[in-house]
Amino acid sequence: MVSSRKVGDALTGFSRLVTQDRVNAYAEASGDHNPIHLNESYAYGTQFGTRIAHGMLSLALIAEMLATEFPDTWHDGGNIKVRFTAPVFPGETVETYGEITSIDDSNGRPVATCKIGCKKTDGTDAVAGRATVPLE
Repeated sequence: MVSSRKVGDALTGFSRLVTQDRVNAYAEASGDHNPIHLNESYAYGTQFGTRIAHGMLSLALIAEMLATEFPDTWHDGGNIKVRFTAPVFPGETVETYGEITSIDDSNGRPVATCKIGCKKTDGTDAVAGRATVPLE
């Protein structure tokens, strides 16, 4: 099957409000109970001055976007490489984004490379990098 995907195609991102309840739930699911995420008085004394969301929570949103965008192939060889570039604070809304930047042949199968990320409402990237994903 030949994929209809092409270089320059935008991925369908989404916006998500990152609440403290979501951060707490992520801490429970992941086992990461670092007080920077959960304890306001502890977080007040850090460079951020308040609690921050787990970086991996933002990355999970990007993975959700990729799994939705490539439902038949993401879990069959998808790969992410990112940098965490800015904290996300509870109460902020973030937006995932992506774009196919190249399509190459890998072992007889087309593989898309995508610029991906998660932006804060002021346009700052919280997470930025690239993903590779096999195509149909």
